[in-house]
Amino acid sequence: MTFKYFSTPFSSVRPHPVNSLNSLRRILASVAIGGVLFNTQSALAADAARLEEVLVSASKKTESLQDTPISLTVFNEERLTVEGISGLKDIASKVPGLTIEPFPINGGSLRIYIRGIGIGDIQVTQDTPVGLYIDGVYIARSSGTSMDVAELARIEILRGPQGTLYGRNTTGGAINLVTRRPNVDELEFSQIVSAGDRALFRSKTSLNLPITDSLAVKFAYLTESRDGFVENTGPGGDFGDREIQGARFDLGWDISERLRLDYSYDRSELEFYNYTFQAVTPPDPNGNKGQSNAIKNSTQARSRFGENMLGSLATTAPLEASNSDVEGHALILSVDTDFGVFKYIGSYRELIDAAYTDLGGGLGSPDYRLDTNRYDGPAAQFANGGETPLVRPEVRQDQSSHELQFSSAVDDWGLEYVVGAYYFEESAVEDNSPFHLQLTAPIDGFEDAHIVNLVSQKYEIENQALAVFGQLTWTPDILDKALHLTVGARHSRDHRYALKNQRDEVFIEYSPIAGLPFVLPLAQLAQNPVLGPVLAPIFIQAGLPGDRRFDNASGDRRFKDDSFSFVTEYEINDDINVYGKFVEAYKSGGFNTRDPQLDGNQGAASDGIDYGVGFADGFGEEKAVTAELGIKSEWLNGRLRINADVYQTRFDDMQINFLLNGTIADTKVLNAGKAKMSGFEFDARALVGDDIIVSMEYAYIDAEITEVIDSFGNNVTQRYAFSAAPVNSYTASADWIAWRGESALVQVNINTSYMDTRLGGGDVQKAFTILRDYQLWNARVSLDDIGFASGKVSVSLWGKNLLDTEYETYAIDNLPHADRAVLWGEPLSYGIDIAYRY
Repeated sequence: MTFKYFSTPFSSVRPHPVNSLNSLRRILASVAIGGVLFNTQSALAADAARLEEVLVSASKKTESLQDTPISLTVFNEERLTVEGISGLKDIASKVPGLTIEPFPINGGSLRIYIRGIGIGDIQVTQDTPVGLYIDGVYIARSSGTSMDVAELARIEILRGPQGTLYGRNTTGGAINLVTRRPNVDELEFSQIVSAGDRALFRSKTSLNLPITDSLAVKFAYLTESRDGFVENTGPGGDFGDREIQGARFDLGWDISERLRLDYSYDRSELEFYNYTFQAVTPPDPNGNKGQSNAIKNSTQARSRFGENMLGSLATTAPLEASNSDVEGHALILSVDTDFGVFKYIGSYRELIDAAYTDLGGGLGSPDYRLDTNRYDGPAAQFANGGETPLVRPEVRQDQSSHELQFSSAVDDWGLEYVVGAYYFEESAVEDNSPFHLQLTAPIDGFEDAHIVNLVSQKYEIENQALAVFGQLTWTPDILDKALHLTVGARHSRDHRYALKNQRDEVFIEYSPIAGLPFVLPLAQLAQNPVLGPVLAPIFIQAGLPGDRRFDNASGDRRFKDDSFSFVTEYEINDDINVYGKFVEAYKSGGFNTRDPQLDGNQGAASDGIDYGVGFADGFGEEKAVTAELGIKSEWLNGRLRINADVYQTRFDDMQINFLLNGTIADTKVLNAGKAKMSGFEFDARALVGDDIIVSMEYAYIDAEITEVIDSFGNNVTQRYAFSAAPVNSYTASADWIAWRGESALVQVNINTSYMDTRLGGGDVQKAFTILRDYQLWNARVSLDDIGFASGKVSVSLWGKNLLDTEYETYAIDNLPHADRAVLWGEPLSYGIDIAYRY
């Protein structure tokens, strides 16, 4: 099979060597935006100017980026401002090896991948392998992570396993969001107003208020609204429209010279309308769509297709709003004693997330619906006694955590260490009830017969996690104390409980005589003495799904793990630091709510294969081990910074999450996989003259699932691949102070990012989920530091995706009406920011 977007067969998701060569050419071409600027010796002549030092807290202490033996990308406050970054979603295309995109059926949640490691299916019973932290607080659920009310001091992206200091669920890496703390020294006020295309309006207000010389508070408020880029010509809202309201309060109090308290409270509300998948490729007439096979032709006829992004699609039922409400408290208490520093981090967070999605064909046909809105057809009357209600699947979650750290040093022995304990608990409900519509469509060849799928689902979890950890660094009194040896260990225990209730029924609405419809549950059709012999072979053998019911099905599992790390650093001189490391991490096991079977005693699943496990059995933990060599270096008296690393990661008992053949949403998660991954990462930054900074980051990933054995002992490795592991990705940028005046300056930022071909989701053998490579260009021009009312004013014009490149962010192959359907990335956008800071 050859897909028309590509010139090579999809026997593998690994790009053809020619494509890799083209990627390299693109890289070299992009470097030209800055590379030509420092080709002469005079441009980088030694003088007093040098690149600004970047401070990070990736190792649970504040230190220079150049002294931290971690593959790390940092957006400090200056870079956040220059590139117009206010939250996690804004760095989606700015870090090679990092993929951040909205979850396909919930625009308020983000799917995060680092080095190709992430999770595509967000379930309340499963954890992501990339840890997200805000001021040291672990955020368990990705719903609401696209909000950005806080004033950020920096964003840190830690690549690779971080199991010792950050614990479970960091086999891919971790992301730290560090906020600006209250300042007792002076009154500070900022107001930023943004306007742009698609009715963009954004206002962010911040006030820092010193109360005494040791106590300060800070208030922040955000409001934002913007239209989407796909119009809904059917009823309800427009795809992509969103409104955000957020507020945050911070308190910083130096209670004494040795005791400090920091407290924060935040509340965010997001209302949005989810995008729908646009159909690209119709079903293969000779192919088998499994459970959708009996309706593939009728649904195709009622769908709209396009190879390029369509400006409008239509729903049948009104497109309803989705909502994410997040509220959280965090408390940090630091005590500086003669023996060391004690730190306590406590938090409590609540989340309510309701997401409505329409996955229909986009023509607004009343006969074909794939949504959860009201339904009053004959099947509803038969099964429910009346109209089924509108249901917006909702997640309600609360979490609390407590962490105690103690850090100290024994200078006479060259020792520095941190030890700690951590406790986390959460409870959550994923509520997709009561009984409501999921699908209705005509059956191929029987236009007077419809299939109707009604469903009710409710999943509940209770999770606890406990850990103790420690890390010690020894600097022996040899080699001028340039050698540093670090060892770390973490012991973790997890308890996970899940409860599943589900009612899933299929009905046939049949009207052989006009105006006289009758309804029959599909499960009873074969037993009907009159209709069964005639209709059962047609409807059941056509592949329509049967009924499914789970009544208080529960699973209970416990996990434990010991992860270790070993790091060797050597300072060749004051500007060059090399390191080697061995790091372990583990991802907790869990339960799969989309598993069609209760347990392993039920025999074959819906694809005819006996996997030997079901929902109640759950799946086990996953282990990752990484070896890495890196260099952190500065050259030309600090005007050129080059950091690089090579790594290899191996995964054992890898959690394989895959769709069952011939189904729409049935999946299995098995610890059936082994995988290996190797890569190279490169980061260069140069100060050219006094007014230009050019930078480039590049990531190469060679990821391969090396073994998947099914329940019959068959090697099915060729079916599986990493779903978000582009072989090549890079960013390049140039920051130029184009003009300096007595009371103002003009700054220009131009940046580009490239993402290689990658798998979007689904079975690699089908090829319809491959995502094309793309390159984006952005620019920002700012007039800064204009004196006004005792403060400073900045005016910035910005544009994103300046070439209006069409690119897909996700693709699926399991909709009834399409073998390939996609979500598109944001087209050309532009706007203006006006900021006042006092």
